[in-house]
Amino acid sequence: MAKAARTAAASGDPIVLSIDVGGSHVKILTSAGGEMRRVVSGPGLTPEKVVASVSELAEGLDYDVISMGYPGPVADNRPSLDPFNLGKGWNGYDFTAAFGKPVRLVNDALMQAIGSYDGGRMLFLGLGTGLGAAMIIRNVGQPMELAHLPYKKGASFEDYVGERGLAKRGKKKWRRHVFDVVDRLRAALQPDYVVIGGGNVDKLDELPEKSRRGDNTRAFEGGFRLWRDKALIV
Repeated sequence: MAKAARTAAASGDPIVLSIDVGGSHVKILTSAGGEMRRVVSGPGLTPEKVVASVSELAEGLDYDVISMGYPGPVADNRPSLDPFNLGKGWNGYDFTAAFGKPVRLVNDALMQAIGSYDGGRMLFLGLGTGLGAAMIIRNVGQPMELAHLPYKKGASFEDYVGERGLAKRGKKKWRRHVFDVVDRLRAALQPDYVVIGGGNVDKLDELPEKSRRGDNTRAFEGGFRLWRDKALIV
């Protein structure tokens, strides 16, 4: 870890604490290396609890700046709405002031998308508690609130391919709906490729056309790139 920290310092890059806020866990990792640390989240999670939990998890770690993936829309580096699957009090919360260090806050799907990006036009979809979505087109990142758009029988995309849809309809039907949703979004948005991530991607034995499997750990890499990649625009 010390060697990695010296390398980061020598390159001029700050040491980044990357925070991934999800519906089931809050996870952290620094760009200096080491092991991922996490704590359980859930529907009662507030921003104050995140700050307290992360401060405890990060005890003993050296870092200069923070990247944070938030499960909802972001404006002016702050949450612009309370998240659908967590607690209240997020809208407008100032994480830079709360942590006392520079924070770059982005939508959580966008952070994982950034960590998964290999150029061109990429659509990222995160299958987890809900449905995360983002696009990156030639290094320009755009979070997308697709989860609550109408899909079938008055229900949304998220109602069918999120955790609730999996529990309600079973794995076989859920997989069929995932393929259908990916096909519809690919036809509408015309990406070169689709990355499917999130905690439930492991429940897919096969993937839709022009798709590849993501990895939740790429969210941490996305957080590091937010401070390191000068060509990236979000």
